[in-house]
Amino acid sequence: MKTISSKPLLYLFAGLPGSGKTTLAQRLAQHTGALFLRIDTIEQALRDLCGVDVQGEGYRLAYRIAADNLRIGLSVIADCCNPIELTRDEWEDVARLNDARWIHVDIVCTDPDEHRRRVETRLQTHSDQSMPTWEDVCSREIHPWTRPRLIIDTAHATVEESFQNLLKQTSIP
Repeated sequence: MKTISSKPLLYLFAGLPGSGKTTLAQRLAQHTGALFLRIDTIEQALRDLCGVDVQGEGYRLAYRIAADNLRIGLSVIADCCNPIELTRDEWEDVARLNDARWIHVDIVCTDPDEHRRRVETRLQTHSDQSMPTWEDVCSREIHPWTRPRLIIDTAHATVEESFQNLLKQTSIP
């Protein structure tokens, strides 16, 4: 149970499509009761409902939703690729401006064959959502990390093993 003096935590999940980040972020949300924000869902809604050619709007909307929840003391799990320094900086600003702690969680799959298999066999969550191809994943712009982060490699681990590793690294009971 949350105490009056504890600060909310913004979990900043990052990783390429097919790495396992959504699966682990959802498991963590169920385990902690934190709000789950998935950028893919927000971006798809902007396309479907507003006809937007989405660039950075999904992230900007997610920052506002996260801020609202952090401000009232709820922890938030942000599930996004978060591949560039700009978005990493902006997420940290959201936490800082709302008196919250943050942690970067980088989900990787270091086995290229396994990663490709996952990308090519993923199920669509929306019937009109286009799923990234393996070529899309390989050509995605990714900036090197310049800040501390947890790294969870899902390549040769079950979902449960990866989740237990995440709990251990974040010191969550």
